[in-house]
Amino acid sequence: MTDRLKGTKIAFLATDMFEQVELTGPWEALKGAGAQLELVSLESGEIQGFNHFDKADRFTVDHTVEGAEASDYDALVLPGGVGNPDALRMNENAVRFVREFFAQDKPVGAICHAPWVLIEADVVRDRNVTSWPSLTTDLENAGAHRVDQEVVLDGNLVTSRKPDDIPAFNEKLIELIGAATKAGSSA
Repeated sequence: MTDRLKGTKIAFLATDMFEQVELTGPWEALKGAGAQLELVSLESGEIQGFNHFDKADRFTVDHTVEGAEASDYDALVLPGGVGNPDALRMNENAVRFVREFFAQDKPVGAICHAPWVLIEADVVRDRNVTSWPSLTTDLENAGAHRVDQEVVLDGNLVTSRKPDDIPAFNEKLIELIGAATKAGSSA
């Protein structure tokens, strides 16, 4: 464990059918870097993780998105999976929450299908991003420039394509959050 992100508070926004490793991989890396983490979801209780199409573990929600504010966090992480971002993009509080991070120029990480939520929040226009390949047309229609790379950094947005990219995603996310936190504390 390091203290690179000590003093930072990071929200993970997810709901049922998230790809479990896309939450747990970044969660463990950020926790290992000293960050305080909170799971934010559409409803209180627990949410269901998935390993592709198979049910995996359940996770306890810390806060509902209805009462969550980006100003309470230093960064946001959006795990993928197919059902998770599809449900999030249909919830006005989830979309508002995501939009607030961009309005406040805070770091956001999105992996796999999670950019669907970014599209709905209208925050990908003129950005370089990556994602699961099936989102290519959606991202291009939203004005993004989709590239097929392991990890892509554009301003305060980090994106990756799939579970195999998680190590590179984690490294870039920790680097970005650390730099943003350092810049914020020296301002």
